[in-house]
Amino acid sequence: MRAPAGRRMGTAVLAAAALAAAAALAVAALRGPEPPRTMDHRVHAVAETLRCPVCQNLSVADSPAPLARQMRETIERRLRAGRSPDEIRAGFVAAYGEWILQAPPPRGVNLLAWVIPAVLFVAGAALVVLTVRRWAGAGRAAASPPPLADGDRRLLERELARVREEAE
Repeated sequence: MRAPAGRRMGTAVLAAAALAAAAALAVAALRGPEPPRTMDHRVHAVAETLRCPVCQNLSVADSPAPLARQMRETIERRLRAGRSPDEIRAGFVAAYGEWILQAPPPRGVNLLAWVIPAVLFVAGAALVVLTVRRWAGAGRAAASPPPLADGDRRLLERELARVREEAE
């Protein structure tokens, strides 16, 4: 049994919209963020990847602590000296350890922090697909009545015949 044309059209429009959204997200992800243009933006870009040693729940870029201000000044000096953001971060890691980084590097046990969200996303998407399929299957099953037992079928045929006779 085929679905009505309106339902097929709605499904096609929904699929096209989902595909367009996925394509837009992929393009944005591949392009990445716009590179910082000014020195302040470059300092902020590096500082937001580092954790403030004083108030550890804030980045160096957002922290009002005097040590964070000094770290921002150090970042600016090193950028003006021609060092890359990775070299600057490596210097802070050498001084403070890897905990200074806001995002853990994707290796060793830290790899779990990068992999688990992706696994949970895929599992959630699979659960949604299975649930929608189950709902769609239940809708199809409810659209057609269950088969009648032999006794019920004979009773229905007798009553239909009686109604036809009375109508004539």
